[in-house]
Amino acid sequence: MADVARLAGVSSQTVSRVSNGSPGVVEETRQRVLAVMKELGYRPNSAARALKAGEFRTLGVILFTLSTTGNVRTLEAITEAAAEEGYAITLMPVAVPTQTGVRGAFTRLGELAVDGIIVIMEVHLLDTASLSLPPHIQVVVADSDAGDRYSVVDTDQREGARMAVQHLLGLGHRTVWHLAGPEGSFAAQRRADAWRSALEEAGATIPDIVRGDWSAESGYRAGLLLADRPDCTAVFAANDQMALGLLRALHERARRVPQDVSVVGFDDVAEASNFIPPLTTVHQDFGEVGRRCVQGVLQQIRNQTAERGTTLVPTRLVERATTAPPGH
Repeated sequence: MADVARLAGVSSQTVSRVSNGSPGVVEETRQRVLAVMKELGYRPNSAARALKAGEFRTLGVILFTLSTTGNVRTLEAITEAAAEEGYAITLMPVAVPTQTGVRGAFTRLGELAVDGIIVIMEVHLLDTASLSLPPHIQVVVADSDAGDRYSVVDTDQREGARMAVQHLLGLGHRTVWHLAGPEGSFAAQRRADAWRSALEEAGATIPDIVRGDWSAESGYRAGLLLADRPDCTAVFAANDQMALGLLRALHERARRVPQDVSVVGFDDVAEASNFIPPLTTVHQDFGEVGRRCVQGVLQQIRNQTAERGTTLVPTRLVERATTAPPGH
């Protein structure tokens, strides 16, 4: 810094203001200092600046898997929103979803010096009383049943599933079968609970749940079972990937969609409109979830207060070509 100041003919304080992007520096002086910085290869010491300012301009993100559409799209939105606020992201995958794994991830992120942490966790861990996260770290949780212990941002899982079931019943189907996500998943449980409640409210028969693991292959295996049931005329799949596998199974069993079986998915992945037929599905705004996660954790950091409660991002039904009245 002293070398830059000497060659640019300014004080070290002016060099500091230029490197920090602070106002109050004449533009001609700023450009002269920047030119000298480039000539000397000067880079501000971010660690020293962080210690001085008391912040690291970095957010940690803990998640269990990058194999699901929701996690990838939420992480993408978090990264973009953080960058707009001048923050970097440190990603900390947890190989096994256990309390020990989560504690270890928080410990490692603390050592890496982050200002706050966003947890993308769709399994039931944060609602366990024995798991206590570090009180001095600001935390926002996405897609988890963390109750009122933490600040939670999620899509309105219940309303989305309810709209899917009511849409199918409204077309005249006597009941709706459910291709559910894996046990232990918060999202899968919310969608299954809402499916059951919607059928109960309508006085419709509640079929046995058929369960998958979010993958298209599991949807295909489940679809082979459903395709062999002549009483199955409508299926609500808990995500679009399983719905894709289901469509393949129905096609192979010569069950026409939507004439013989109507199908509704959940997520509205980018490819949903290009399925054959184009998929009716529930749209989730993953971008909004990611943005609200970043806004929430930054608000906590700036106010130095731990927010609690759940923020729900609305869902909406996107009608395409996989649903119709029975026998239509």
